[in-house]
Amino acid sequence: MRGSTAGLADTLATDRHARARSLLLKFADEVFGSAVVAPAVVTYWRGTWSLMDFYVLPKQPVNSGIAALVFGLSVNFFLCVFQTQLSKHIRPDKGRFTYYVLSRLYTYVAALACVGVWRGVRNLLDACTEGSATIVIYVTAAATLSLAALRSLRNISAAPFAVLIDAPKDFFNVPTLFRTSNQKTALYILDCLFSVTVIGSLVVVVWGGLWGVIDIYLYPDDPVKSCWMSLIVGYSMVFLTFSLQAPMQWVVARLQGAPRLLIADVYFFLSFASTVNVWRAIWGFLDIYFLPDSPLLSNWSCHIVSLALLILLNCSNSILVRGVYIDAEEPAGECVIFSCHYLRLFFQKKRTKRHKALDLTKKMEEASVPLQTPEEKL
Repeated sequence: MRGSTAGLADTLATDRHARARSLLLKFADEVFGSAVVAPAVVTYWRGTWSLMDFYVLPKQPVNSGIAALVFGLSVNFFLCVFQTQLSKHIRPDKGRFTYYVLSRLYTYVAALACVGVWRGVRNLLDACTEGSATIVIYVTAAATLSLAALRSLRNISAAPFAVLIDAPKDFFNVPTLFRTSNQKTALYILDCLFSVTVIGSLVVVVWGGLWGVIDIYLYPDDPVKSCWMSLIVGYSMVFLTFSLQAPMQWVVARLQGAPRLLIADVYFFLSFASTVNVWRAIWGFLDIYFLPDSPLLSNWSCHIVSLALLILLNCSNSILVRGVYIDAEEPAGECVIFSCHYLRLFFQKKRTKRHKALDLTKKMEEASVPLQTPEEKL
């Protein structure tokens, strides 16, 4: 009895230790995504966007936006259609160095395309709304409702709530809205086209719309104060959203149908609002304080240094906005869990390797013990 009690106590202590370790790693991932990945991603987007402003028809914002949009949509459509072929031919087992170079080149081109699409749609949105707050609000609301109706509202998420690891598995995977098999060629191409053009553009409109509304109403005559307010509001909401994740998971796991979908969408929109404020603040501070007298050097520095940092951290795919993910697609409460796993994956991989090594050592030790005869056993 005493041995059983001691064993139970050891088990409970181990469970408490595991839970504490899991919570600590979860918190560390959230801090890492908020304080490292998100600023690096925003810095890349700001530098690349501004370089396009400088090099692509700088005196014709509408035509410049159209050119960037056509380039971005074409590249994104190509990468979506041929994702299976890319996954098949660019693999580590066919040469690690070749895979590393080609995969990072893929990320670089895809990132340029993403920025091109967003810049193009945003330029056209600004030209059509002409700074009218009423029009911007209506357009943003219409785009938001359209995404919700298509069960695609979660695609407005970005860093710090989306930290993507540059892992070989699914590196080139671009989910489409209707999940059409590439064996059905015509339907698959239409699915890719709809996912890239319609869903992608609606996401940009929602982002650009909320960003524009904040520009209009949040201290429009004082950029510094406006950025500070966005930073405070944004990171406060980030903290709140991450804090609500466990309760939201519990609530959503107990709901079904429309209520479950509605709660998940509201939660994702809360995370989106905090993300926009964080992005706007960091972007604004870079414009104001980072080499303001040498804008070209500032933009090239942002473009190169942030991309290099994210590649070295093995999470450069966090820059990309690709694929269509369905609202409340995962079972139970998993649908409100943000893709913000970095340190947890590292330690899990390390622990798995250690366990495999221990198992191998144990098997080798067992194999080295000579077999006993029946007489020896006695």
